[in-house]
This record gives sequence, structure tokens and C-alpha cells, in this order.
Amino acid sequence: MLPIELSCHPSTPTRIVRSVVASAQLVAHDLTLSFRLAGDFERIRIPRPTESRVKVGLWEHTCFEAFVRRDGSTAYHEINLSPSGEWAVFSFLRYREIVALPEDLAPPIISTTQQEKRLQLEARIDLSRLAEEYRTAGLRLALAAVIEDVDGSLSYWAVQHAPGKPDFHHADAFALQIPGS
Repeated sequence: MLPIELSCHPSTPTRIVRSVVASAQLVAHDLTLSFRLAGDFERIRIPRPTESRVKVGLWEHTCFEAFVRRDGSTAYHEINLSPSGEWAVFSFLRYREIVALPEDLAPPIISTTQQEKRLQLEARIDLSRLAEEYRTAGLRLALAAVIEDVDGSLSYWAVQHAPGKPDFHHADAFALQIPGS
């Protein structure tokens, strides 16, 4: 999938971010995500690198997100990826109705590089460990980012925003389609 520029939600304008660009590619059952953030890194709060581990609440700080569902389904998964290397995955039966994840969940492989005015995060996720039907079904994706200013304010970025307040879980946010095999 070609890189797509995310747009800032109109209710959370910011001057510290020049652009957020994302892409997704599915090969077999591996989803590869790429996020590129450009802006004023003296003002953008980037979590410090740490060990790869599960951490809830990543969306309260700078992080990148992907929401994945099988085409035509209400069930979906939320994947949170922090520049720190921390991550979280959540499973939903339908809009914001959370359910348990499989116990043998494989951690995503995350790599982050930062230069003076650009941060790049790449991640690879084994989708077949989340849901077997992800192996062959057509998928709908919502790609998003939360960017934190050093003053603590957050801006919300997405391929497509739902009406109203920022809500990456909303069905309208699942704007990208990956055909099944």
C-alpha cells in the first residue's frame, strides 16, 4: 500500500507536527506497518526507548495505532505501538466491546529511528495469532497516531476521521482496504 498522509482532527490542531505518513502491507499473515512523523522535536514528547513489553495506556502519549477487522465483520483488533518499543493489542467483539485475547500472542517486532526532524517507526505483526480468518479474508484498516506536545496536549491523526470527537474505533475510520487472497 502506498504511503498515505494522515490528517489532524480539526478539534486538536497543532503547529508542532508537519506531517504524519503511514503505510501498511500484508504479506501472508504478517502485517507490516510504517509511520513517519515530521515536526518540531523540541516540542514533541517522544517516549524514551525501553524493552519491548506490553503497556496499557500508550494512547495517552505519542504512539501509532492500527485497527484491523475482517471485511464485513464488527469484530476488530487495536494495535498500539510506541516509539519506546512498548506495545499493546486489544480485541473487540464490536464497537468498543472488549474481549480476551489469545494467550499465545506474539509480540510485534518494532524498530524506531529518529533524526533531527523525523521519526520513523516500523512494525511487523503476525495477524494469524490474532484471528485465523485474517490469513485469507479481505481486511479493513484504520491507521492513526496520537502526538503529544511537551505541554501535555494531544493531537489525533488518522487516514479518515469519524464525525464528532476523535474516535479511531468508529466504523468510518476503517478507510483502508486490503483484498483477501
